[in-house]
Amino acid sequence: MERTLSIIKPDGVKKGLIGEVIKRFEANNIKIVGMKLVKMTKKEAKGFYSVHSKRPFFESLTDFMSSGPCVVMVLEGEKVIEKNRKLMGATNYKEAKEGTIRADFATDIEKNVVHGSDAPHTAAFEIGYFFQGIDLL
Repeated sequence: MERTLSIIKPDGVKKGLIGEVIKRFEANNIKIVGMKLVKMTKKEAKGFYSVHSKRPFFESLTDFMSSGPCVVMVLEGEKVIEKNRKLMGATNYKEAKEGTIRADFATDIEKNVVHGSDAPHTAAFEIGYFFQGIDLL
């Protein structure tokens, strides 16, 4: 079984999409093995997105991610990284396939409702950023 991190971003929480996102995971045989509501500080958001620190969008992304509560989850299942990324849709919601979370609910490239790990090594770092072993089933 593979694990990955998923975040419902501040825009998704504000829009009341927590249940909708979880429903889509469960409908696709994705098990949630850890979940919590967090409010990242700017410093915590910078630490989480440190891989993007040299990118021009880093400041606006970390401002946004620290602007309100997020739901962080550890997902588990067969090929869950790939499955979650298909459910989310392309980062640019205008390029996301119809029926994906981002196509259905995003309003811009940053406010695109969800985040998901893109590879096993990224998932390991991201899960460890928010969860300790005792936090997971």
